[in-house]
Amino acid sequence: MISMSDLKRISIAVIFALLGLANAQPALAQLRLTSPAMASGAAIADDYACTGADRSPALAWSDAPQSTKLFALIVDDPDAPSGTFVHWVAYNIPPGVTSLPAGVPQTTEIAGGGTNGINGFEHIGYNGPCPPPGKMHHYHFHLFALDSTLTLGDNADAAAVQSAMTGHVVATAELVGTFQR
Repeated sequence: MISMSDLKRISIAVIFALLGLANAQPALAQLRLTSPAMASGAAIADDYACTGADRSPALAWSDAPQSTKLFALIVDDPDAPSGTFVHWVAYNIPPGVTSLPAGVPQTTEIAGGGTNGINGFEHIGYNGPCPPPGKMHHYHFHLFALDSTLTLGDNADAAAVQSAMTGHVVATAELVGTFQR
């Protein structure tokens, strides 16, 4: 007796064979996010935290799908005592932009294109790690390649950006840094 999952696999194989795509492999977007300020899993320097200059680290990305119309960035700390805390929201970054410099100003407009949103501190732009003393925290830099412009007003927060992105994410990349006081 053929199981339902086997039947689905057979049906998909027959469809691909009929379309002449039997040897085709699906294209997987391999969006990459890096920073000269930190390696993935490494500590975030004080310069990018509340214990230092509290400026955003430089970020660079590559290998976005051709269908990318815009990028969005959300930086969060899932280890925060009261639940996931958002440190940076940026959205509607044009597809020709493949990096952000260190120290992006805390203004609504990002030089070169894009918009800074409201973070968990209720500030525009980036505010770095500032956990209570003790436990190590992990800061997730999430980059999203989108197939559509996000129709949001100024001062959108992470929840608004995430809601607007629903159904429009074509690739994601993540960089994780750590910080402890």
